[in-house]
Amino acid sequence: MNIIFKGQSALRIIVRTFTDLEGCLLALIRYRKPGGVVGEFTAGIEDVAKGVIFHECIEGEIDKGGWWFFWASVTFADGRVAPGEVVKVFVWDEGK
Repeated sequence: MNIIFKGQSALRIIVRTFTDLEGCLLALIRYRKPGGVVGEFTAGIEDVAKGVIFHECIEGEIDKGGWWFFWASVTFADGRVAPGEVVKVFVWDEGK
């Protein structure tokens, strides 16, 4: 990932799951913000075979500076769930 700034909305978060996503019913990118708030972004599938998912951020989603943690969570039509490895990303305050 490149540098990310608090308040940035021209941002695409891409996560590689290393899992074939054939039969994927729901793809999420989960996160933990600085301060501990946990949530999730709905994700689109960019590449089924390579297991790549993404989320296009909108204004207000990246609202805290500091360490964020992101991971994939994929649910398949047959009920299987595949959580992903956590990635730690620093979000900068603009001008610092």
